Amino acid sequence: MRKAYGVDSFDGLSFRSTCVTARIVTPDGVATDRPIEIRTSPVTGRRCRITFSRSGETEHGARHLPAPPPHAGQVAACPFCQPQLATKTPRFPPAFHAAGRMAQGGSILFPNLFPYAAYSAVSLFDDRHFVEIGTASPSVYKDSFLNCAAYLRRVHETDPAAVYMGIAQNHLPSAGGSLLHPHLQVHADRVAPNYHRFLTKRTLAYKTATGQGLFSDILQHEKDDGRRTIGRTGEWEWLAAFAPEGFYEIWGILPGRTSVRRLGDAAWDDLARGVLNTQRFYRSLCRNGYNLGLLTVEQDDSGLELRIVMMVRSNYAAWVRNDHTSFETMLGDMATFQTPEETAWLARPFWA
Repeated sequence: MRKAYGVDSFDGLSFRSTCVTARIVTPDGVATDRPIEIRTSPVTGRRCRITFSRSGETEHGARHLPAPPPHAGQVAACPFCQPQLATKTPRFPPAFHAAGRMAQGGSILFPNLFPYAAYSAVSLFDDRHFVEIGTASPSVYKDSFLNCAAYLRRVHETDPAAVYMGIAQNHLPSAGGSLLHPHLQVHADRVAPNYHRFLTKRTLAYKTATGQGLFSDILQHEKDDGRRTIGRTGEWEWLAAFAPEGFYEIWGILPGRTSVRRLGDAAWDDLARGVLNTQRFYRSLCRNGYNLGLLTVEQDDSGLELRIVMMVRSNYAAWVRNDHTSFETMLGDMATFQTPEETAWLARPFWA
């Protein structure tokens, strides 16, 4: 969904924004100025454009929460549902995990039949085939996260060089999900994906120059500013991204922590609660699809602190406009309609 990092040169920690104005004559003959704010991400150097004049538009298909997909009840055709799971999903080689699949509470984890990396797995929540956004319980998310962490520990024991790890979710086909049954995807590889590669260099350079963690300093800046902070769940701190690369982009930061393998149960429980808070916020906007991602570089000198990113996607419903246009895919700037400050203001009640 997002383009490669490093479009602009940038140094230190800078929250830059500028405004440009488009002057038009409206159809009723009134000369009007239409402002656009251009923000530069303090992490990536990439630009985002906030087109205020479109903020009042009502998206077709987002006036109310869409009905569940027509195949939401087709349990017998889903390979992730019981009893098909035992015969329709792959197993780990015995040398990796003797039982073939990993279990944690209500979560089952097994290899991805269509892997994206040397180590690629799927972590299910529970037996329900379709779970609407914002309606899962924190405990099922926690179990699924714990299963992912156990898998990544096993990968690290098996192949210590496969340090580039991630946990992700695509909720509904509009977000890239191929199956409705709720699940997380977990990956690990020796070859760094683009974001891992960029963030490894960026956080190391920042730590070398300042002695501080990049995301810790971003978090402190945002807490001092206050306009984009949302709330906290345990040690996880939640805020709206200053220069979003997706609609209603929200971050959860765990300052000072760089390893998912070393997180205790409480941290995963706190993360699960924040994820569900964000989902409930998205549901209040009548949105039903989203992406989630948590990246980590599992080596002792990593400067990449833990940050989960969530962004809403166009609704999964008939004839809904996609959230990315030629401006994003061809020009490379995200064009969003809502300010991050408004996102934070709207989201805060879900952390109350």
